[in-house]
Amino acid sequence: MARWVASRNNWTPIAVADTTNMTAAGFMALQGGSSTQRINLLEVYMGGLASASAPAQMVLARDSTVFSGATSNAVLNVALDPATAALAAPPLAQDVGSTTLPQRSSTLRLLTLGFNAFGGIVRWVAAPGEEIGILGNTASNGEVSLSSASAGTPGLMASHLLYEPF
Repeated sequence: MARWVASRNNWTPIAVADTTNMTAAGFMALQGGSSTQRINLLEVYMGGLASASAPAQMVLARDSTVFSGATSNAVLNVALDPATAALAAPPLAQDVGSTTLPQRSSTLRLLTLGFNAFGGIVRWVAAPGEEIGILGNTASNGEVSLSSASAGTPGLMASHLLYEPF
Protein backbone atom coordinates (compact mmCIF):
# COMPACT_ATOMS: atom_id res chain seq x y z
CA MET A 1 0.00 0.00 0.00
CA ALA A 2 0.96 3.62 -0.41
CA ARG A 3 1.96 5.95 2.37
CA TRP A 4 -0.17 8.91 3.37
CA VAL A 5 0.35 11.99 5.54
CA ALA A 6 -2.13 13.89 7.68
CA SER A 7 -0.72 17.37 8.34
CA ARG A 8 -1.83 20.47 10.13
CA ASN A 9 -0.27 23.96 10.06
CA ASN A 10 -0.47 26.81 12.55
CA TRP A 11 -2.45 25.31 15.40
CA THR A 12 -2.30 25.58 19.15
CA PRO A 13 -3.16 22.46 21.16
CA ILE A 14 -5.64 22.98 23.98
CA ALA A 15 -4.78 21.09 27.16
CA VAL A 16 -7.44 18.62 28.30
CA ALA A 17 -7.60 15.91 30.92
CA ASP A 18 -7.98 12.25 29.97
CA THR A 19 -11.56 11.06 29.29
CA THR A 20 -12.70 14.67 28.73
CA ASN A 21 -14.06 16.01 25.42
CA MET A 22 -11.28 17.60 23.43
CA THR A 23 -11.79 21.17 22.30
CA ALA A 24 -12.49 21.82 18.61
CA ALA A 25 -9.31 22.92 16.82
CA GLY A 26 -7.18 21.90 19.83
CA PHE A 27 -6.23 18.36 18.76
CA MET A 28 -5.40 16.23 15.74
CA ALA A 29 -6.90 12.74 15.27
CA LEU A 30 -6.54 9.88 12.78
CA GLN A 31 -9.29 7.27 12.40
CA GLY A 32 -9.70 4.21 10.18
CA GLY A 33 -11.97 4.62 7.17
CA SER A 34 -13.92 1.40 7.81
CA SER A 35 -14.56 -1.13 10.56
CA THR A 36 -11.85 -3.46 9.19
CA GLN A 37 -9.20 -1.05 7.93
CA ARG A 38 -5.72 -1.39 9.40
CA ILE A 39 -3.29 1.53 9.59
CA ASN A 40 0.36 1.51 10.59
CA LEU A 41 1.50 4.83 12.06
CA LEU A 42 5.09 5.38 10.93
CA GLU A 43 6.00 8.87 12.12
CA VAL A 44 4.83 11.69 14.39
CA TYR A 45 6.34 15.14 13.83
CA MET A 46 5.85 18.41 15.70
CA GLY A 47 7.60 21.70 14.93
CA GLY A 48 7.29 24.71 17.20
CA LEU A 49 6.11 28.07 15.84
CA ALA A 50 5.52 29.96 19.11
CA SER A 51 7.13 33.37 19.70
CA ALA A 52 7.97 32.64 23.36
CA SER A 53 8.73 29.60 25.51
CA ALA A 54 5.76 27.22 25.52
CA PRO A 55 6.60 23.82 27.06
CA ALA A 56 3.83 21.25 26.80
CA GLN A 57 3.26 17.58 27.47
CA MET A 58 1.98 16.33 24.12
CA VAL A 59 0.39 12.88 24.06
CA LEU A 60 -0.32 10.43 21.28
CA ALA A 61 -3.00 8.10 22.63
CA ARG A 62 -5.87 5.88 21.65
CA ASP A 63 -9.25 7.53 22.11
CA SER A 64 -11.92 6.01 24.36
CA THR A 65 -14.53 8.10 22.50
CA VAL A 66 -13.93 8.68 18.78
CA PHE A 67 -15.00 11.65 16.69
CA SER A 68 -18.03 11.35 14.44
CA GLY A 69 -20.09 13.58 12.21
CA ALA A 70 -17.15 15.46 10.70
CA THR A 71 -18.33 18.75 9.21
CA SER A 72 -15.18 20.86 8.73
CA ASN A 73 -11.50 20.21 8.90
CA ALA A 74 -8.08 21.89 8.78
CA VAL A 75 -6.10 18.65 8.58
CA LEU A 76 -4.81 17.84 5.11
CA ASN A 77 -4.88 14.10 4.37
CA VAL A 78 -2.87 13.28 1.24
CA ALA A 79 -1.21 10.29 -0.42
CA LEU A 80 2.55 10.82 -0.75
CA ASP A 81 2.74 9.22 -4.20
CA PRO A 82 0.61 10.97 -6.86
CA ALA A 83 0.01 7.62 -8.59
CA THR A 84 -1.71 6.17 -5.50
CA ALA A 85 -5.06 4.60 -6.31
CA ALA A 86 -8.04 6.05 -4.47
CA LEU A 87 -9.07 4.06 -1.41
CA ALA A 88 -12.64 2.80 -1.14
CA ALA A 89 -12.67 3.96 2.49
CA PRO A 90 -9.88 6.47 3.11
CA PRO A 91 -8.75 7.10 6.70
CA LEU A 92 -10.19 10.22 8.32
CA ALA A 93 -8.03 12.94 9.81
CA GLN A 94 -9.87 15.46 11.97
CA ASP A 95 -9.38 18.46 14.21
CA VAL A 96 -12.43 20.70 14.27
CA GLY A 97 -16.00 20.13 13.31
CA SER A 98 -17.60 16.95 14.52
CA THR A 99 -20.80 16.34 16.40
CA THR A 100 -18.94 14.04 18.81
CA LEU A 101 -15.49 15.19 19.95
CA PRO A 102 -12.91 12.56 20.88
CA GLN A 103 -11.79 11.74 24.40
CA ARG A 104 -8.24 10.56 25.09
CA SER A 105 -8.10 7.23 26.93
CA SER A 106 -6.66 7.35 30.44
CA THR A 107 -4.99 3.94 30.04
CA LEU A 108 -3.98 3.74 26.37
CA ARG A 109 -1.28 6.41 26.02
CA LEU A 110 1.15 5.41 23.29
CA LEU A 111 3.73 8.22 23.32
CA THR A 112 4.39 11.05 25.74
CA LEU A 113 6.26 13.74 23.85
CA GLY A 114 7.63 16.62 25.91
CA PHE A 115 7.82 19.60 23.59
CA ASN A 116 8.65 23.31 23.69
CA ALA A 117 6.76 25.06 20.89
CA PHE A 118 9.33 27.89 20.94
CA GLY A 119 11.34 26.43 18.07
CA GLY A 120 11.34 22.87 19.42
CA ILE A 121 11.16 19.85 17.15
CA VAL A 122 9.99 16.34 18.00
CA ARG A 123 10.18 13.57 15.43
CA TRP A 124 9.26 10.04 16.47
CA VAL A 125 9.93 7.40 13.81
CA ALA A 126 8.91 3.77 14.27
CA ALA A 127 11.61 1.17 13.88
CA PRO A 128 10.75 -1.50 11.29
CA GLY A 129 8.17 -3.83 12.83
CA GLU A 130 7.48 -1.42 15.72
CA GLU A 131 4.81 0.71 14.04
CA ILE A 132 1.76 1.81 16.03
CA GLY A 133 -1.33 -0.02 14.75
CA ILE A 134 -4.84 1.35 14.30
CA LEU A 135 -7.63 -1.10 13.56
CA GLY A 136 -11.12 -0.16 12.44
CA ASN A 137 -12.89 3.08 13.27
CA THR A 138 -14.35 2.58 16.75
CA ALA A 139 -13.06 3.07 20.29
CA SER A 140 -10.48 2.26 21.47
CA ASN A 141 -8.30 0.76 18.72
CA GLY A 142 -9.73 2.63 15.73
CA GLU A 143 -8.47 6.15 16.47
CA VAL A 144 -5.38 7.89 17.81
CA SER A 145 -5.07 11.55 18.67
CA LEU A 146 -2.27 14.01 19.20
CA SER A 147 -3.23 16.37 21.99
CA SER A 148 -1.92 18.23 25.02
CA ALA A 149 -2.27 16.76 28.49
CA SER A 150 -3.43 19.09 31.22
CA ALA A 151 0.15 20.09 32.07
CA GLY A 152 2.31 22.79 30.55
CA THR A 153 1.58 25.70 28.27
CA PRO A 154 0.90 24.59 24.69
CA GLY A 155 1.98 26.96 21.92
CA LEU A 156 1.60 27.44 18.18
CA MET A 157 2.93 24.50 16.17
CA ALA A 158 2.77 22.48 12.96
CA SER A 159 2.51 18.68 12.91
CA HIS A 160 2.06 15.62 10.79
CA LEU A 161 1.28 11.93 11.12
CA LEU A 162 2.84 9.72 8.44
CA TYR A 163 0.99 6.42 8.02
CA GLU A 164 0.26 3.47 5.78
CA PRO A 165 -3.33 2.17 5.39
CA PHE A 166 -4.04 -1.46 4.43
